[in-house]
Amino acid sequence: MADLDAVVIGSGPNGLSAAIAIAQSGYSVLVLEGYETIGGGTRSAEVTLPGFVHDVCSAVHPMGALSPFFRSLPLEDHGLRWIHPTASVAHPLDDGPAVLLHQSVSDTAKQFGGDADTYRRLIEPLLNSPDTLFADAMAPLGIPQHPLQMLQFGWRGMRSADSLARRFQDTRARALFAGCASHSILPFDCIPSAAIGLMFLVTGHVIDWPVAAGGSQMIANALASVLISLGGRIEAQRTIRSVNDLPPARAWLFDTSPRQLAAIAEPILPANYVRKLQRFRYGPGVFKLDWALDRSIPWRDPNCLTASTVHVGGTYEEIAAAESAVWRGQHAEHPMVLLCQQSEFDHTRAPSGKHTGWAYCHVPSGSILDQTEVIERQIERFAPGFRDCIIARHRTTSLDFERYNPNYIGGAIAGGVADIYQLFTRPVARLNPYTTPNPHVYICSASTPPGGGVHGMCGYHAAQAVIHAIRRQKI
Repeated sequence: MADLDAVVIGSGPNGLSAAIAIAQSGYSVLVLEGYETIGGGTRSAEVTLPGFVHDVCSAVHPMGALSPFFRSLPLEDHGLRWIHPTASVAHPLDDGPAVLLHQSVSDTAKQFGGDADTYRRLIEPLLNSPDTLFADAMAPLGIPQHPLQMLQFGWRGMRSADSLARRFQDTRARALFAGCASHSILPFDCIPSAAIGLMFLVTGHVIDWPVAAGGSQMIANALASVLISLGGRIEAQRTIRSVNDLPPARAWLFDTSPRQLAAIAEPILPANYVRKLQRFRYGPGVFKLDWALDRSIPWRDPNCLTASTVHVGGTYEEIAAAESAVWRGQHAEHPMVLLCQQSEFDHTRAPSGKHTGWAYCHVPSGSILDQTEVIERQIERFAPGFRDCIIARHRTTSLDFERYNPNYIGGAIAGGVADIYQLFTRPVARLNPYTTPNPHVYICSASTPPGGGVHGMCGYHAAQAVIHAIRRQKI
């Protein structure tokens, strides 16, 4: 008889969410973490200087604040506090003020001149019931609970970013959409880059994209606290290298990459399934910089300081060219830089009067090329004098990311390519993507639907598969 009902390998947001859902159903669960600190993509650390708290991976969390599972949990009672800025996104341009993504559709649309009505017609129908839209969008492929709403979203978004961008003539509307579409980590002529960009726009009209007070680590800490309150257990510095390292359990859930699952569980999985796991595509990596700053970033347009996230990339055409170059295995000369300025809203992140900065750009998988110069040059373009603010910096290449977290194959931080061929069949095409041919082995990482982001929904849905199997006495 198994000692435990479930063991979760990995303590990222999905692993912890899977464990919580299992514990909520009254089953015993143990989370194993190889690193000394829990959290996976939600860790924070003083990587530059003492007193400067940097988010090692994820930084701003619209999907976390909107996650149906997170919202069902008493995370605030366990120490998590969201801090919301005035605007979600600022997108500086060379000629004129920055474009701002406000929660108000009207306030956002009025920045777009003749495209204002086009923008409203695109966005407003998706805001009739955003909670149900997010619930269906964050579920595995199947019959949606609200099919008409998903049909509206799919009709608008299930296309390439290039296709959707043709609706706009205004440079500013196109630029704002481009920055959001770049979160897809896809070339803009690829389906469904439009859907991901559109979803990020919608989130900004539902909430202002928040940061976690005290650092992203507080998300993991709150999830862990909920789990422990339910009787679950966590053991750090427990590395699992083979099936022989797994404690006896009815179910093992892997909050890992498909490659890691294949390597660890190969002896107990069919060879054909293992080969499919090994063929999973991860896509480009990232190069990241963290800065300790002696003052706020001196944006040419000070309104940029009102946003938690700044998309530094210029026009739609510039961003599209940069994302396309990365997919050709090239380093963009003028990359799209995703920048976050958490200390503008969370004053615990830096000593009084000082600030932190966080930014990355996409690079070819496994790149070790130092992108410091090109990233800082892009920021200087819209914030003259930025380099003079830097007290210290910390660099992380794509290869560094994989060494730090084996889930980030080649520095890919979003769990794998989310193109039309892998969006719904991640990691392998199965009726239930969280299961494997071995009824005791499951995968619950961002390499399963709905994919990357700090929302816990991959773990939640994987847990439902485990709970169903236990109740049906199939394991």
